[in-house]
Amino acid sequence: MCGIVGAVAQRDVVEILIDGLHRLEYRGYDSAGVAVLGEDKTMQIVRRVGKVKSLEQAVNAKPLLGGTGIAHTRWATHGEPSEINAHPHRSGHIAVVHNGIIENYQELKEQLQTRGYMFQSQTDTEVIAHLVEWELRSAKTLLEAVQKAVVQLRGAYGTVVMNEQDPERLIVARSGSPLVIGYGVGENFLASDPLALLSVTRRFTYLEEGDVAEITRRTVSIFNRVGEPVEREIHEGNFEADAADKGQYRHYMQKEIFEQPVAIINTLDGRIKDGKVDIQSIAPNAVEILSNVQHVQIVACGTSYNAGMVARYWFESIAGVSCDVEIASEFRYRKFVTRPNSLLITLSQSGETADTLAALRLAKESGYMAAMTICNVASSSLVRESDFAFMTKAGVEIGVASTKAFTTQLTCLLLLNVALGRLNGHVSEEQEHHIVQALQRLPTQIESALVFDKQIEKLSEDFADKHHTLFLGRGEYYPIAMESALKLKEISYIHAEAYAAGELKHGPLALIDSEMPVVVVAPENDLLEKVKSNIEEVRARGGQLYVFADNDAGFENATGFKTIVLPKVDEVTAPIFYTVPLQLLSYHIAIIKGTDVDQPRNLAKAVTVE
Repeated sequence: MCGIVGAVAQRDVVEILIDGLHRLEYRGYDSAGVAVLGEDKTMQIVRRVGKVKSLEQAVNAKPLLGGTGIAHTRWATHGEPSEINAHPHRSGHIAVVHNGIIENYQELKEQLQTRGYMFQSQTDTEVIAHLVEWELRSAKTLLEAVQKAVVQLRGAYGTVVMNEQDPERLIVARSGSPLVIGYGVGENFLASDPLALLSVTRRFTYLEEGDVAEITRRTVSIFNRVGEPVEREIHEGNFEADAADKGQYRHYMQKEIFEQPVAIINTLDGRIKDGKVDIQSIAPNAVEILSNVQHVQIVACGTSYNAGMVARYWFESIAGVSCDVEIASEFRYRKFVTRPNSLLITLSQSGETADTLAALRLAKESGYMAAMTICNVASSSLVRESDFAFMTKAGVEIGVASTKAFTTQLTCLLLLNVALGRLNGHVSEEQEHHIVQALQRLPTQIESALVFDKQIEKLSEDFADKHHTLFLGRGEYYPIAMESALKLKEISYIHAEAYAAGELKHGPLALIDSEMPVVVVAPENDLLEKVKSNIEEVRARGGQLYVFADNDAGFENATGFKTIVLPKVDEVTAPIFYTVPLQLLSYHIAIIKGTDVDQPRNLAKAVTVE
């Protein structure tokens, strides 16, 4: 959500800034802007609504020259998408870019207006620019002015400040919204995501909560929330330089769907030894912690929440441990009871999800035995602040609609269940071998599911004129139906809902008619006969059925009834397997609808604000 790039160098930096914004387009945005300080100390600002390409064209038409600059992609919170609301925002000689939400901006705005400041935009960010300009009138340095300003802010911010009269430095401040500093040779950089800087550096420092930093061409000075100088570790980044290359694929989402066999291989790599889960690979102290777990509390948002819902079935049926799953934005704002010997698990692709991160911080003060995160970004705040992390190793995921992050989260959760079940005596050696073998077969089985791509593409044509879709599943397939409904609404803008199939008679049957597609996940298992009864309830009311099943389920095509018959897979890994063809269904429907698959409207990849 939003992107920031900054640079202090001897060379012209505008190309670096624009390239960084392009690399951050996956995060979601509605406008973009850049500010550069030229050799004559004159600040040049260009802002455009829409794609970074529009900003790039404007900059190319009237080149910006200068060695210090900041750039931003905005995802609107306060004020509509417009040039006047786009960043950077200016106050006198000060320019500011900002990610996050300033919760007390209205109070500060009124205070600044009494001091004579005129506001041009509807944003909360403009408050920061005016506030720094005010503090600079009495402060000795820009650093001091920013330090005085940020203590007056409530809310989340990752912000960068540039001064026209002090052109060789940038001041950055972080609270809640991530910022990273990149080190070059005789030049330094900053961004909200290291991916933005891969063309210029692989050496990074991640700012901690409350940090303020001063960046020049040759120096980086970091101060903690009370203004004390601190040292932060420099990491040598091992990032995928070609992550932004779609290769043969039309969209990043399509590429990432097809990357899932390899992604799961990477997730399993080093985690299995002699036919067993290597518990030490989860964390060095995993045996000590997991041996005492009597309850699991999962906290997550969106797709990660759906992964947690699947895992709840596994924790109770495989590991024999009670499990609750809660949406992070609900968990953090209610009174809850912490059960004895309870393990908190946060799930997040980015590791920067604001509500999940806030829930972790709350839980650490609430008596949880330990806090674990399952995450895809090793440098993220969730990883750094949790007691231990189980990395999905999915690789960079650029498409806003998560695909391989979901299936690798489930893979990690299944490995964790086996480890926990072995330690508490609930999983036998024979059962562990069975689950491990099923996981090892899974990448090849997912490749076999991807073979159905063309058949699913043909099926998707039936949804071209539809406005609503119902997804049904039972047991652990109910959250798979939830995830499938989420994918469809995210990228095709079709209203979609998921229901536990047994709930049909308790309301959803009222929606069924010939215009309502009903997608059912129905592999052969102990609940199949129940699902078949639910299917008949839909058929009797003229519903159009699309059933994803296996060879043993016994379904045949008929009028108003189409099936995708998939290979039989092991019951324990089947929820992961069935996710893939349903991702393909949403993808192809979105193509027919003509939507922006990788950057759906109003959405962002990393939700770093409430």
